[in-house]
Amino acid sequence: MLSLKEVIRPTTFIVSSKLRDRLGLDITIATESFQHTGSFKFRAAYNLAANVENNALLTASSGNFGQALAYACRLMGKKCTVVMPQTSAQVKIDAVRGFGATVDLIDTTKVARKKRVSQLAEQIPDAYLASAYDDKLVIEGNATLGDELSGNGFDTIIVPVGGGGLIAGIVQGLCRNGDSATVFGAEPLLGNDAARSFRAGKIIPNESEPETIADGARTVSIGDLNWPIIRDGVKGFIEVPETAISEAVRHYFELANLKSEPTGALSLGALLIDPQRFVGKRVCVIVSGGNVDTELYTKIIDRSANASFVK
Repeated sequence: MLSLKEVIRPTTFIVSSKLRDRLGLDITIATESFQHTGSFKFRAAYNLAANVENNALLTASSGNFGQALAYACRLMGKKCTVVMPQTSAQVKIDAVRGFGATVDLIDTTKVARKKRVSQLAEQIPDAYLASAYDDKLVIEGNATLGDELSGNGFDTIIVPVGGGGLIAGIVQGLCRNGDSATVFGAEPLLGNDAARSFRAGKIIPNESEPETIADGARTVSIGDLNWPIIRDGVKGFIEVPETAISEAVRHYFELANLKSEPTGALSLGALLIDPQRFVGKRVCVIVSGGNVDTELYTKIIDRSANASFVK
């Protein structure tokens, strides 16, 4: 069996002079949209599937972790079941099924993901319950991205945040490589549990799954295992309104020739609402993935149908 570092694709670094000129900032894009299954989640999923003895895995996901785990399980001949909200992007639902996993669609207004996973766990007692973000193996897998970011001379790294597995992993990777880059989290304003938790010094969950366009950040709370890493290793959080998320997606399309899903565009959205904060800094913005429905993507990048973001 191949090791994680042997099987993952290195992240792609992009320098767009158009984007730099538009914002007046020294920006480098680090995109995971070319990773296996189209997002950073493959790092975590492969590391998890390769290191648990169970032949069946059960998880809940908006889509990116689900399809990454489905693909990892297919590579290893394991079974995979994914609980997904009915509101998940259709491209992600189709991808999970395409990799051979069983998809269990739920209405999250009627049953929480965690509860449905518990129900299915009774039916599949031998399955490993895989959290998309709150698992040591997940964080360790994501830390390989921190390894790749280390040593590039970045002053600041801005990371999209949902459950916190990516930012925790990046912090872990940077620390073990002795890289002192400042890390900020970028989170939807509509689902700002991590930002509120960071300010309060304790985990404060959302009351329900947030209805943000950034579907990968529709989490109720950051993970318990992620929290101490985030608390001690992150400088702060920037809460990004929906209009800025859409504008960031358009900026990637128009100025960097890059397709980003809304969650992946959170880090650039953070720059759009507070660019002066990063003047004079070498900034790396993480694009966590590029899996987005064609219909939604077309609607976002069509400026005639969307008001431009005004900071």
